Amino acid sequence: MAAEQIARNLAFVNWTVLAGLAIGSVASVALLRLRSEATKGYLGFTALCAAAFGGLALLSDLGLPAELVAGSPLTADPAWDLPRRACLGLTAAGSLLAALALFRGRRASGLLAGSVVAGAASLAAAGFAWGGGGASAVPLALQLAALAAATGASFAAMVLGHWYLVTPRLPTGPALLLSRVVLGVVALQLVLFATWMLFGAGAGLAPLAPLTGPWSLFVWLRLLVGLLLPLAVSWAAVQTVRTRSMESATGLLYIDVGAIAAGTIVAAGLCFGAGLLV
Repeated sequence: MAAEQIARNLAFVNWTVLAGLAIGSVASVALLRLRSEATKGYLGFTALCAAAFGGLALLSDLGLPAELVAGSPLTADPAWDLPRRACLGLTAAGSLLAALALFRGRRASGLLAGSVVAGAASLAAAGFAWGGGGASAVPLALQLAALAAATGASFAAMVLGHWYLVTPRLPTGPALLLSRVVLGVVALQLVLFATWMLFGAGAGLAPLAPLTGPWSLFVWLRLLVGLLLPLAVSWAAVQTVRTRSMESATGLLYIDVGAIAAGTIVAAGLCFGAGLLV
């Protein structure tokens, strides 16, 4: 029954993954542009990927059902559909324009900052659309933001690893910075997981109840595969980058992307299928 309830909300899970890839990727580009000497080729390509993901997320959003599937504890407020979609469209368009500017050697700082702000606004609108409005929308928006940061940053880090394989003389600064960001975001997600568990996972349950309830299998999968495994792999990736073992680092970042994406899918499924924040 739990798996079936998650499957019924796959459209919202798909939106979470695509929007997270778009927003997290362009945020990673903005950070690297500001704090590192990453090449214009890498920055432009990753921003272009963010634009593509953003476009797919917008198409996914346009195809979302007006109401969540029967049985989901969350409700949909259509008043937030237009703001969410408009901000998502601005993220995609801004990322595309930033990519073109970056390929031409420009800094594109304003375009990148605007894309990140629009992406954050889209996640906030999603929280209000599906989180019940008011203060109850904040935890959902925070969860979506954390999922986006982890998913997009891990993808951007994996792509950056490939850049080192074909351009071995690049300085390790950008890879080290982004690997540390991924590690920090996963650690933050682990803290959020513990907080959600102690406060009933946003569903008014008893502390730690989701670990033994009917959704416990998926909750434990989220913890072990989507959080603890990426935490260990991200730490190992940081160490290999520090020793300039870029082939090993890229392999580890591949594992990171898979584990984090799987964790995002499970977390989104639990959110929309059971109303649980994990």
